[in-house]
Amino acid sequence: MRALTPVPAGRPVSPTGQQWTISHGPFEATVVEVGGGLRTFTRDGVDVVAGYGELEGCASGRGQQLIPWPNRIRDGRYTFGDSPKPLQLPLTEVPFANASHGLVRWALWELVELTPDAVVVGYRLHPQPGWPHHLDLRTTYALDDAGLTVTAAARNVGATAAPFGYGAHPYLATGETPLPEIELGVPASTWVEVDERKLPVATHPVDGGEYDFRDARPVGTADLDTAFTGVTRDDDGCWRVTVRSGDRGASLWADEAFPWLQVFTAIARDRKDVVGVAVEPMSCPADAFNSGDSLVVLQPGDEWTGTWGVSPL
Repeated sequence: MRALTPVPAGRPVSPTGQQWTISHGPFEATVVEVGGGLRTFTRDGVDVVAGYGELEGCASGRGQQLIPWPNRIRDGRYTFGDSPKPLQLPLTEVPFANASHGLVRWALWELVELTPDAVVVGYRLHPQPGWPHHLDLRTTYALDDAGLTVTAAARNVGATAAPFGYGAHPYLATGETPLPEIELGVPASTWVEVDERKLPVATHPVDGGEYDFRDARPVGTADLDTAFTGVTRDDDGCWRVTVRSGDRGASLWADEAFPWLQVFTAIARDRKDVVGVAVEPMSCPADAFNSGDSLVVLQPGDEWTGTWGVSPL
């Protein structure tokens, strides 16, 4: 039986469970038990990601991990392998009748290892409705002189092949700067058009249009809940999205495991309690369980790994 951590008398339990804080130089980060997500990342006490308090719940996906698929699955239904009929996942985005953002956002992750500047959390994803597979998940959050590095791993410990995708949902902090004035740089040549249910219908070149942020520029009137691909990578093999606001700025980078990314600005426009622009590294786009686009298939014993991170500018 999983032991419960005692809570001191008079102290309320955090909605996100146990809290594991690491630090290195000016940097500090906190990872939480619920979802194994990133609650805070600061430099000299100033937010680098738009986090939330220890006694707050996680809203708007802040810092969550999206496993075993990011984004959405149409009707929560897909076929895979030798299944004679479609598999049906619970519909977690009820207004649009989609299965959204995976199965581990609210699961209780376990502490695997904790050092002063790194924390490793793990979770075994068991079979459940619509998901007849076993995965062992491990995520490492580490701080160094450049900032935060996150390495995610998934191993198929079951007897059959499993479809797999990974995403993360951090918000780069923007402080008090109004959204239209925030400078955004996205090194991607292609954007994804979606329908009224936020599911892909077509891809288009960004060339010169409202989704062309290859040369960093202010967000202006753009309203982004938009996936991008055709990414341009730097010499180290990573792409970098930059967000600058006033005297602060950060880049989110990701390695070759992530040919896709999503930028989400609606929260920064409409909500005052989440002050940031979401930049989401994704291994595949929405509905990849049906389209097969960039879908990873993990055979028994196979392991997928991907690394992304956040660095102040």
